[in-house]
Amino acid sequence: MPLFFRKRKPSEEARKRLEYQMCLAKEAGADDILDISKCELSEIPFGAFATCKVLQKKVLIVHTNHLTSLLPKSCSLLSLATIKVLDLHDNQLTALPDDIGQLTALQVLNVERNQLTYLPRSIGNLIQLQTLNVKDNRLKELPDTLGELRSLRTLDISESEIQRLPQMLAHVRTLETLSLDASSMVYPPQEVCGAGTEAIQQFLCKASGLEYYPPSQYLLPVLEQDGAENSRDSPSGPTDRFSSEEIDWQNRFSDYEKRKEQKMLEKLEFERRLELGQREHAQLLQQSNSQKDEILQTVKEEQSRLEQGLSERQRYLDAERQRLQEQLKQTEQNISNRIQKLLQENQRQKKSSEILKSLENERIRMEQLMSITQEETENLRRREIASAMQQMLTESCNSRLIQMAYESQRQNLVQQACSSMAEMDERFQQILSWQQMDQNKAICQILQESAMQKAAFEALQVKKDLMHRQIRKQEMISEQRWVLSSLLQQLLKEKTQREEELREILTELEAKSETKQENYWLIQYQRLLNQKPLSLKLQEEGLERQLVALLVELSAEHYLPIFAHHRISLDMLSRMDPGDLAKVGVSEAGLRHQILRRAQELLDATRARPELPKPPQGEVLPTAPEELPEAVRPSAPCAELEAQTSECVVCLEREAQMIFLNCGHVCCCQQCCQPLRTCPLCRQDIAQRLRIYHSR
Repeated sequence: MPLFFRKRKPSEEARKRLEYQMCLAKEAGADDILDISKCELSEIPFGAFATCKVLQKKVLIVHTNHLTSLLPKSCSLLSLATIKVLDLHDNQLTALPDDIGQLTALQVLNVERNQLTYLPRSIGNLIQLQTLNVKDNRLKELPDTLGELRSLRTLDISESEIQRLPQMLAHVRTLETLSLDASSMVYPPQEVCGAGTEAIQQFLCKASGLEYYPPSQYLLPVLEQDGAENSRDSPSGPTDRFSSEEIDWQNRFSDYEKRKEQKMLEKLEFERRLELGQREHAQLLQQSNSQKDEILQTVKEEQSRLEQGLSERQRYLDAERQRLQEQLKQTEQNISNRIQKLLQENQRQKKSSEILKSLENERIRMEQLMSITQEETENLRRREIASAMQQMLTESCNSRLIQMAYESQRQNLVQQACSSMAEMDERFQQILSWQQMDQNKAICQILQESAMQKAAFEALQVKKDLMHRQIRKQEMISEQRWVLSSLLQQLLKEKTQREEELREILTELEAKSETKQENYWLIQYQRLLNQKPLSLKLQEEGLERQLVALLVELSAEHYLPIFAHHRISLDMLSRMDPGDLAKVGVSEAGLRHQILRRAQELLDATRARPELPKPPQGEVLPTAPEELPEAVRPSAPCAELEAQTSECVVCLEREAQMIFLNCGHVCCCQQCCQPLRTCPLCRQDIAQRLRIYHSR
């Protein structure tokens, strides 16, 4: 779909029909009907809304058009407040306005054969709506507010995608005709839908817990009434108020006649104002025509002034062109004179001309070679980068060798020419001085001189324009050579740079090969276990053998350093709980319970053993204190071992000086603890780091 498109313009016949219908609706004594159907409208004109509002139209027929929306911009739906019949079938409407419930007087709404996808919830406010036709649309469901249409008699939802009816439809007690596609219905079932409107209403009333009454017991207002009150759900209410409504109707009819006379007066006043507006419009047209004539006169004067300026400018340009042509003639004469002088000099220097011709032939051959290499480089650049670079390097080497051979041959020829040309003028002396300069400058100046000499020789046989063209070609070739040389240098630099980058990447990969291991800390921890300090080994040897066997049996030998560091025995384990073990550093909950249970079983087994026999009474016991049993003997090392401090488990060089909270482990020095976030021993998060000082 294009972003910008023009609105479809109605045909001349449709436009005339619209004008005729609008004029017919404004005539005195016209019906309360505004029929603008078959006018090829893409939107309802603003004049239709104004006509319905001012003349209190009650029927609006807009079918068989191209409408995509009911309300155009800057229009309000309140302008159609008096409409009772709204016919919109055979259009392209995709949705109705959300505030359509403001049309409280609407009794018939026909939107058949449109493209509606939903109905607004405000449709339940149309309390006087008696006929609703939404046939052949794209509706998939009906709003629950449809049950508030207490005056609805006819509902047509056939040829749509609706599969379920709302239960609130049971509250519409006046519904006489319900048209739908029974084969596609899910709720109510197909057999109920095929039985007719009465069966559907009975099914919905039963599902809603209501008692069903036939619609013939309910009295509805007819189409021509201005507005009657909504009927009740009980069958006895409307019959009791029938007499009062008849009196009410007579009063309203008299009011309607008065309002009709008032509307006629307002219509006459509106026509008078319209005539005044037309007169003012005619005056404005006359004024605009006079202003248009004045503007055209000023435009003509401006155009004549511009034409005069253009003619003067053309004369000036012609004079400039003649002056430039004279200058060109003079320059051509000067060039011809210089060429004659050069011819005279060339006659005196035949030998040098032969040498220069041979040089020129060699240069042409080199240019052909360079053009071939240029085409090859252009083709090679389109291939892969690696193969292109390799082939380009080989071509550059070959071109360098050819260039070196050419330069050596040319230098020899120039030296021979210089030895034979003793009578050359200042131009050849400059060539000799250029040969003593740098090699690159000499090459450039020799190429320029050879180009000038070639242009001079070719000027003898061709016209002056061919000479200038050849000089331009030579300049382009030299520029292409320079571009090719710079491109080759750039490629060589890029190659060396990439080789250096690859070497750096390889060195970084080799340096980081060890750091990429996933279990870095496990490997470090295993190294620490393999390189235990002497003090830790002595502490582990001081543990009870039963406790060591217990930890090995439970596959918890990695907690031996923790138990040795805290000097835990079986007796201490009997007085500890799982929380104490967690504080010590045992992180597995199941392992904590197993350690405590097995320790308690070992203690119970040792206590159940028979006690040793007592010594006889006559034997004197020694006064020395008895040794503690092995299970109660403290496992602390001697004083000499206590003096040895633990070392850092990270660097294995400095002394452990920091304590980690909440686990309480002392295993790192002050330098190594800064980057750590978890304890290396128990893997718990470090909440706080504290420095400890050993007393000497």
